[in-house]
Amino acid sequence: MMRWLLLSIGFAALVGAGLVLSPWARPIAAGPMAEVRAQLLPPPQVPPPVARGPAKVLVTLETIEQKGTLADGVEYTFWMFNGLVPGPMIRVREGDTVELRLKNHAQSKQPHSIDLHAVTGPGGGAVATQTLPGKETVFQWKALNPGVYVYHCASPHIPTHIANGMYGLIVVDPAGGLPKVDVELYVMQGEFYTQGARGQKGLQRYDAVKAYAEQPEYVVFNGRVGALAGAGALKANVGQVVRLFVGNGGPNHVWSFHVIGEIFDRVYPEGAVGRPPMTNVQTTVIPAGGAAIVEFRVEVPGTYLLVDHSIFRIDKGAVGELVVAGRQAPEIFRSGGR
Repeated sequence: MMRWLLLSIGFAALVGAGLVLSPWARPIAAGPMAEVRAQLLPPPQVPPPVARGPAKVLVTLETIEQKGTLADGVEYTFWMFNGLVPGPMIRVREGDTVELRLKNHAQSKQPHSIDLHAVTGPGGGAVATQTLPGKETVFQWKALNPGVYVYHCASPHIPTHIANGMYGLIVVDPAGGLPKVDVELYVMQGEFYTQGARGQKGLQRYDAVKAYAEQPEYVVFNGRVGALAGAGALKANVGQVVRLFVGNGGPNHVWSFHVIGEIFDRVYPEGAVGRPPMTNVQTTVIPAGGAAIVEFRVEVPGTYLLVDHSIFRIDKGAVGELVVAGRQAPEIFRSGGR
């Protein structure tokens, strides 16, 4: 009873006073199971599908605040998980027990935490992981529901932490696994609210007035303008089936996700894998704090643009490239007449 009382008091303090420490979390009772360490890769890379039985999965994340590139000549002080925007994808299996250890870098100026939308428990983990600079917290949870979920920081002021880049995706593979595909990739949209106008050079500071007005200067994929273009473009070969795990960190706007020149063969809206997917979809809506899975076979070589079809956002940075290599398919597409 005392532990639950402390958790309740802690959550109230989080909302009201803006600071609470939870140096422990109540462990989940479980029988003996193998321990594995989660493989964490920088986006757009995806950890491989989980091909094993239930296990105890050890996940370590570090929150850090540091300067990085938002656009050419534009710097921003991002708040990040593992030095990445979005944070690395976490991939576990339905039935896993997950031990998540959160470290907050000693040079951080803010307390940080993590709320995983895949978690059943107080604050999605945020109550147990309010972590001061230089400190560490840990909690355990059981992955009950398969699907694709957003995680984000949930320390006061929560919207500000998200707006500064603190979000990522966690995939909970169903016990039987997802259908096999050739390529899996990870893309996440986010908004940045800078004091300087779009394209203004130098270090830009966060602008709360623009954030409250929901008027971002930048709307980007994977943390910066051009992250998925040129050398960073996504790649596939003709004939391959591509699966994109797509999430929307927000904090405010809905993402109208479209790939110009492709049709989604299958869409798992809201990242829900417990029901049949939608088929033959042109554009899918991903809410702030939501995710989806889209799959399609690439049949014609060329460069395909990923966009937010709230189309003026292209000018704010919401555009990426999927470069498909291979043999031409004139029976499907060709330039000119007969």
